[in-house]
Amino acid sequence: MKILLTGGGTGGHFYPIIAVVQEINKIVRENHLADVEVFYMSPNPYNEGVLFDNKIIYKKNYAGKIRGYFSILNFFDLFKTGWGIVKSVWEIYLIYPDVVFGKGGYASFPALFAAKVLRIPVVIHESDTVPGKVNKWAGKFAKKIALSYPTAQEYFSRKENIAYTGQPMRKEILMPLKTNAHEFLNLDPKIKTVLVLGGSLGSRKINEAIIEALPTLVEKYQIVHQTGQNNFETVNATAEVVLTNSSHKDRYKTYSFMDTLTLRSAVGAADIIISRAGSTIFEIATWQVPSIIVPIGKSNGNHQVKNAFAYARSGAATVIEEENLTSNIIVAEIDRIVTNEEIKNKMVDSTKSFVKPEAAKVIAEELIKIGLKHEI
Repeated sequence: MKILLTGGGTGGHFYPIIAVVQEINKIVRENHLADVEVFYMSPNPYNEGVLFDNKIIYKKNYAGKIRGYFSILNFFDLFKTGWGIVKSVWEIYLIYPDVVFGKGGYASFPALFAAKVLRIPVVIHESDTVPGKVNKWAGKFAKKIALSYPTAQEYFSRKENIAYTGQPMRKEILMPLKTNAHEFLNLDPKIKTVLVLGGSLGSRKINEAIIEALPTLVEKYQIVHQTGQNNFETVNATAEVVLTNSSHKDRYKTYSFMDTLTLRSAVGAADIIISRAGSTIFEIATWQVPSIIVPIGKSNGNHQVKNAFAYARSGAATVIEEENLTSNIIVAEIDRIVTNEEIKNKMVDSTKSFVKPEAAKVIAEELIKIGLKHEI
């Protein structure tokens, strides 16, 4: 049996795919299934080490991004997508997988198009309240449609194919490390800790607000800030200037990227998390940490704003929209939550209703089930 997975561009697409593969590998081991090969097709491998560790065979294709605004790059990306379709049809024909799993995003389009042409069964997963263009299109022929948010079903016409699975998440990041977390990160266990997660690419808006608020924040809290690799040097240089006269500059710690151990330790030490409204919301809910969600103001279908408020309605988080994101507001909101045990406890309790920890397993089981039928 051969299973091909596609998607990518960001960790929000890549790591849920890895979570599904981990469950596939587990099912294969437990059921002694022979000759199961797993492929990942995308314009770039994103993390070659993770692919290797999970025995995933990488196949490169090409995909152009169609932007919702005028850009000369749209013209050139049409040719890139065209070539990506041709290459994907050929590569997938050579592999001829028994099922294709699409995580969404423009990077998944060529492979899903090829699967449709070759009449290979397709399963897709949508992480947002508002599906992207590729998943809306793929939903018209997909055998199964898995959703992280139940409200996303209104965008798909074939309701009988829909399953509310929740968000696939890697097992290794689900459990925060409480023991020795402060020591590992060189933090003081007596001081409250704010964890800022900007995503793999970072968030300029969140970074700027945190930097502006730093002199006030470090007087009361420790800040662990994942800036994104492209922003790391700029944020560090600016923070150095902003905290020149502060006696607590050592309370601010930056990371361009957090590996699994660092992330689990940071979460274990965190009293509150500040984050964007992508798939990290589900990880925060699993970690059972109060949070402040800052959605991207302008995104496809305004999906991040809708994601954020869907989570906030559970009572687990509060939302600050980008146009309201100032240093004063973010400090006030951190103070309001962290210093009030009743508010904190209510938010922690509310996270539990948002989590479906078996999502990756449910999707993996369905892929294997479809794959075995197709193989016969």
